[in-house]
Amino acid sequence: MIVTLRVFFIVVLVSMLAVTSWASTQCPLWELPGAVGGHPWFIATLFDAYWGFLTFYCWVVYKETSWVARVAWLVAILLLGNIAMAIYMLIVLFRVPADAKIEEVLLRKNAA
Repeated sequence: MIVTLRVFFIVVLVSMLAVTSWASTQCPLWELPGAVGGHPWFIATLFDAYWGFLTFYCWVVYKETSWVARVAWLVAILLLGNIAMAIYMLIVLFRVPADAKIEEVLLRKNAA
């Protein structure tokens, strides 16, 4: 399970870096056409993405015990989205052995 999750989040990270790099070569983010930025589905998608980021962040707050790490990960997740989330998951997944149980990934080290 751990190896599968590692592969999955590597694919997420690589694909997000690739599509973000490609998009930035096509058009700078700050030059987003007004028709796109104001479109109801674009706004709905942004809400959906950021609520998802904050939902994931709730788990990060539980998992991390340092407020410095919590704040740093909040900023990273809000600025980089799935790129930061994939990096966080890869850090967590590579800290446990390949044969670890999923509980070792999901729970705090000092959790009962």
